[in-house]
Amino acid sequence: MSSETAKPVSRIAIVGSGQVGGSAAHALIIGHVADEILLVDNNIERRDGQVRDLTDVAYFHHGRTRVHAASYREAGQCDIIIIAAGCKYTTGQTTIETMSRNISIVRTVISAMTPFRSDSILIVVANPVDLLTSIAQRLSRLPASQILGSGTFLESVRLRGLLADHAGIALDSIHVDILGVHGESQVAAWSAATIGGSPIDKVLKPENAVSLAELEVECRNRSESIIRAKGTTPYGIGSVVTSICASILRDECSVRPVSHFQPEFSCCFSLPAILGRKGIVGTIRAHLSGDEEAAIASSAKELRATVDRVSELSN
Repeated sequence: MSSETAKPVSRIAIVGSGQVGGSAAHALIIGHVADEILLVDNNIERRDGQVRDLTDVAYFHHGRTRVHAASYREAGQCDIIIIAAGCKYTTGQTTIETMSRNISIVRTVISAMTPFRSDSILIVVANPVDLLTSIAQRLSRLPASQILGSGTFLESVRLRGLLADHAGIALDSIHVDILGVHGESQVAAWSAATIGGSPIDKVLKPENAVSLAELEVECRNRSESIIRAKGTTPYGIGSVVTSICASILRDECSVRPVSHFQPEFSCCFSLPAILGRKGIVGTIRAHLSGDEEAAIASSAKELRATVDRVSELSN
């Protein structure tokens, strides 16, 4: 018999087995990011249907990932827990109503999973992502470094793709992040953007330059158009979740623009973070213009006020 120690089984729990949770699980299986995927949902019939469907996907990939139905308690003991549970915006429903329902869902979910395993990493993908990540950070009793949200990661990748398409430059040669509070107040960090390692304004010549402001608007409107058409952006989020989870479980120390705790503002929003096995293992200072920093600070203060109000109402 081999004397080698068996490799620990890696487990990712996904709370919420709807479009977003199902797409995230599908992407994780294809990428073989974890040994086991656990699905949790109050809708037992939907959860079990997703488990059967995703198990078929796993079979096509040589059964390297096992998919199970699980309880909230079981989810709280996994390496990574993804909170994808939340109600979608429906016609006639106000943003405040949607936000209030999702806050209630996140509170209930965290309470049901507590106490978490001490080294679990909690990832929030439900919206409004920064508000819900901030609430999760306050309620979970986990270290702040082990709580993060998908934040502006998807929007950052999308903006790079739009710029690549418009400028005729390979995507992997472009680096630009969208930072700050996800949504209307998010900020494209053009002052720190590079193409092939050089500042963007030194590379894009007048004759082939594109309107960066127009690309930023197009990037923001892309999410809205997808949501109007189909209710959510499951495939994009699924890809983001897979990248984040791979960075954590493989201890890649990749830099990603994800929502995480900012001590200066006492809330969570997106700035560049280094992702490793312990979650947020470091940060990278973004060298932004004065206007960009001011815009991020202004929206962060508004978010902090909202988080405080929500916390007061729950006491």
